[in-house]
Amino acid sequence: MVQRGWCCVPDGKLPPVGNTVDLETATYANSIGSAFLGETWKDPKFDSAERAFYYARVIEIPTPRWTAFDEVRFGIKMDKEVTRILQERAYTSPIWYTP
Repeated sequence: MVQRGWCCVPDGKLPPVGNTVDLETATYANSIGSAFLGETWKDPKFDSAERAFYYARVIEIPTPRWTAFDEVRFGIKMDKEVTRILQERAYTSPIWYTP
């Protein structure tokens, strides 16, 4: 079974998404990214004699973490090392191909 890297980017690295998080108010604007994702992709190295699996990975725009909400709600300042912004990721269920 072969696992290949990102299909559409030669080095496998995508540019970072924007960030609309305002840490002073623990809010963000859902004004970047896409509300709808749709894509058609064809494996350029597909071999019908070889087993394979395919899945998609997606990344959410950054949002305030609970620590940012607590800072605003309680009027406190946390240490610099405390993470205040979160960026969730998701993976689809795999699609398996067996010859």
